[in-house]
Amino acid sequence: MLALIAAAPELATPDDTEIFLDAMPIAELASMWGVLQRLSRRDRTGATWSAILYFDHLPHKRPDRALDLALEVLRSEVDKPTVMQLNDKFMLSLLYAQGASVIGRIEAEAKQNAGLRWLLGGIYFGPDEPFKRRIEAIADSKGWRADDLARRTPKHPLDCEAMSVPELAGAWVEQYSKSERDRDDNFFAMMDYERDLREEYPDKAIDLIVEILKIETNPVMLSLLAAGPLEDVISMETIDRIEREACTNKRFHDLLGGVWYYRASDELKARLDALVGQNRW
Repeated sequence: MLALIAAAPELATPDDTEIFLDAMPIAELASMWGVLQRLSRRDRTGATWSAILYFDHLPHKRPDRALDLALEVLRSEVDKPTVMQLNDKFMLSLLYAQGASVIGRIEAEAKQNAGLRWLLGGIYFGPDEPFKRRIEAIADSKGWRADDLARRTPKHPLDCEAMSVPELAGAWVEQYSKSERDRDDNFFAMMDYERDLREEYPDKAIDLIVEILKIETNPVMLSLLAAGPLEDVISMETIDRIEREACTNKRFHDLLGGVWYYRASDELKARLDALVGQNRW
């Protein structure tokens, strides 16, 4: 299935992808959806992004087919963390965008489908959201919470404070390479630590970026590094260090080409323009 995604010319553009996947039998579509959940960030291609976009739009455009897909995944997918990804965006989008057209069918199906009741246990609404009470009446929230806690709890929790910069760089690459399916609380611990570094120790945040560049070459990961940690740490307080690093480290200089800074002050923008030049990605 992954080879099909990578090779299919029908997935060249979003419009081509929609035509191709709309005609696919629901069992094959569910299989493709499962493959995409397992795919690491570093292995995503243009074709896989087109397919991911199709699934993001499906609950909005074709609610009955979206519910058919969810039910088929529940029926055929044996890996629980993969099935749980239905609640990452898919089912919530379906209920928010098209709830009125599918809520009756969901309630009828849930009467005899324990898997669907379990899945609905992971859908969270605000206090006065439509369908909140109707979903709560059929959802197995207790079962979902137990499985969600088990999925999120890492076997080896990260202690970022105790790690060296090279160890942090390795952990950053590992955590950000993971698919959403495989993320646990270590991913969010790394995000929180990045924020703390940026706010309290920006020089160390830049040290971490430099260290990551020593071990990472994947274009997708470098885009994440540029648009995330590097973009976030650039300020008038750090621009001197940024300039020094860019003058001595070509890979760091190249990484600046992936940073967007149109909201920067005029002074900061001018200094970044001088650094980046024609190097914008």
